[in-house]
Amino acid sequence: MPASSFLRSLGAALGFLLFAAGCSSAPDFTPKPKGFNRIDLPPHRYQQLAPGHPYTFEYSRFAKVLRDSSYLAQPHWINVYYPSLKANVQITYTDVRQNPKLYNKMMEDARKLTGKHEIKATAIDESLLKTPSGMRVSVFELQGEVPSQLQFYTTDSTRHFFRGALYFRTATANDSLAPVIEYVKTDILHLLNTLKYR
Repeated sequence: MPASSFLRSLGAALGFLLFAAGCSSAPDFTPKPKGFNRIDLPPHRYQQLAPGHPYTFEYSRFAKVLRDSSYLAQPHWINVYYPSLKANVQITYTDVRQNPKLYNKMMEDARKLTGKHEIKATAIDESLLKTPSGMRVSVFELQGEVPSQLQFYTTDSTRHFFRGALYFRTATANDSLAPVIEYVKTDILHLLNTLKYR
């Protein structure tokens, strides 16, 4: 048998053995279930809002206060933004100056803005919070895949109308965000309990 034929036969036999060995020892592949990202949340710490607004409150040291840059924004509309959590608490303030029409419009708008989420919400729980300074705050907790998970407003019905809403700048499902929602909710309740008008 010529050497070239022998080498071809040997190469073919080795190729067949490698192929057979590769097929028989292939590992079983089992897809892993989808997991949730681990979210490390810092301890709650607070700081005072800088002067310049007709209201003051304490907010998280891990958040930044940014001016609302939307075209509808009024002078004292701000965002309490959490860069690491992509969470944003939009705060609006209106001086109703004993104007019953404006006051009624603000009340109606607050209800409408919460009601817009009814299509996606599985539940909307309303509760009334009384702050240490005696303010009454209406708080709405929204369940389900809604863009805003918490909304609130408070008013003294003569001058101040203060409203807020929590949003996340992420497409992550609310089930995955549950610990973060609870974390920011604690900060919002602290904000409301320290809210005072100047």
